[in-house]
Amino acid sequence: MTELRKRMLQDLQLHGYSERSQEMYIRAVRQLAEHFNKSPDLITEDELREYFLYVKNVKKWSRTASTIAICGIKFFYEKTLRREWTTFKLVRPQREKRLPVILTQDEIRRILNCVRFQRYRVCLLTIYSCGLRLLEGCTLKVSNIDSQRMVIHIQGGKGNKDRYVPLPHRTLIELRNYWKPSLIDKISINWSAFG
Repeated sequence: MTELRKRMLQDLQLHGYSERSQEMYIRAVRQLAEHFNKSPDLITEDELREYFLYVKNVKKWSRTASTIAICGIKFFYEKTLRREWTTFKLVRPQREKRLPVILTQDEIRRILNCVRFQRYRVCLLTIYSCGLRLLEGCTLKVSNIDSQRMVIHIQGGKGNKDRYVPLPHRTLIELRNYWKPSLIDKISINWSAFG
């Protein structure tokens, strides 16, 4: 690992970026350096401007890829190298004008009915009905569900932030139906151990 990369990594850690963000930002700077075949600290502002035009007009990167590249490279130059370049005030990723795919209730039912195991079906239903990210749904604990207030407490979500999301009544019923048999199985297993 070069000294420059090590310093950027330390700066990212000090600013509290997640491990995934650190990897993506470092990769963005590495791609810039590979494009010009030289160390990123030797790249001029004019070359940087040329690179962003290349990415936009030739490579036609998606909004997400462009945003990551801009943020990573900007962080490197402004925070690690302490260079204030006007190019960063000009560069913006292009807005995408796509509508999200919205499934009908019938399509949702058909998809969930195709899931054979109840635990996966209930997990997918909870993720979809509460608008959770996949990892949030997979790491959900019983203690995070507040049936009195009809909310789910999401701990350590994106950006390591906590939030509350509404819990639909139907989802609560499904969660309870799943929990009751598994609780009975756990109790019967414990009793069977005593012979």
